[in-house]
Amino acid sequence: MRLDELPFILLALAAAAAASWLLTPLAMRLASSAGAIDEPDAGRRIHSRAIPRAGGIAVVTAFVAVGITSLLIIGARSPVGPFPRLYVLDTDVMRRDDLVALLGGSALAAVFGFIDDRWQIRARWQFVFQIVLAVVAVALGVTITFVANPLDFLGGILASSTITFAGLGAVLVTGLWIVGMINSINFIDGLDGLSVGVALIAAVTLGVISLTDDVGSYAPMVALMCAALAGALAGFLPWNFHPARVFIGTTGVMAVGYALAILSILGTAKVAVALLVLGVPIIDTFWIITRRLLAGRSPFTPDRGHIHHRLLDLGLTHRGAVLLIYAICGVLAAASIVLAGGSGPLYAFMAVVIASGVLLLLLTWRAGTEQALEASSYADDEPPAERPRGSARARRKRAMPGTMKGGDGQP
Repeated sequence: MRLDELPFILLALAAAAAASWLLTPLAMRLASSAGAIDEPDAGRRIHSRAIPRAGGIAVVTAFVAVGITSLLIIGARSPVGPFPRLYVLDTDVMRRDDLVALLGGSALAAVFGFIDDRWQIRARWQFVFQIVLAVVAVALGVTITFVANPLDFLGGILASSTITFAGLGAVLVTGLWIVGMINSINFIDGLDGLSVGVALIAAVTLGVISLTDDVGSYAPMVALMCAALAGALAGFLPWNFHPARVFIGTTGVMAVGYALAILSILGTAKVAVALLVLGVPIIDTFWIITRRLLAGRSPFTPDRGHIHHRLLDLGLTHRGAVLLIYAICGVLAAASIVLAGGSGPLYAFMAVVIASGVLLLLLTWRAGTEQALEASSYADDEPPAERPRGSARARRKRAMPGTMKGGDGQP
């Protein structure tokens, strides 16, 4: 790992954390005045008072502002304070269009998300917004052109170490990755601080991988942007951790999911690494959709079948369930760093898929497959009066077939 650029990268992380922490109260007031509020109501969610959504405004503002400021400093091409080798972080490491796709696309994603936080739009419109974001990224040249081949050991036609994509294939794979990443962050956003913490771990891991020389991943500009995103999430987390005073909302979920998708593509920060680090939300999304389809229901029909709900049903407290998932993601992050390069992360991801499938099967069997999956009890450190998030109007929309809610109203 190279350390020449690390001081500046860490400074960007600290600046983004401070900005996000200071901006969150302003975002809370803005969300309240705009009517982006989650009112307590019966259902699957757990809060007993009105809580502002759209806290992601603070996260995205801090991320984009620190990212742009860092680029301006680097563009000056002059040593700054204790950073005599600042010129190494040349913007040529990432194309200008890449930076526009990352920072501009994240801001656009936040705007799309805020529309849902304020007006509780239908799933089809959220999906349209996600497609638009994917089209923007592809139009600016951000595409997945190859992934490591986990079956190369079979030889023959599978002997190549990579699977390449070109033309329409690259476009489709990239679009699927961006939309899938947004929805994976969306689906895991069901407990206070859960999606924010998981995304924080992912951003840090992608940044570390981008500074690693020996696996051909060296991309300091990607590491800088990962640090800015990680700092923005870290500054917001104290406000969002249980008991949450603000929710990141669809504003944050859509922007953070999009940013992670782009960062995992840019440079050589491998998509396979992101697959492993974000194994919990990705696998939860896959299994929850599969279970709903097998039950003859819409994949976006809301219920309490997510892994974090099952952990609560097993007796873990709210914080306990969140911290356990943090720990699992941390272990996967460490594994991705150790296995970085080649097919290692993909092998590990496939192993996690199998193991998680067995785990979710056991959790489902214990709770009963015919369970109504309505919120009846949660953690023993929460008063019985606490009730799920979301207004009655929003809950009725979520109950409609095909409805998909983001942020703190995911299915």
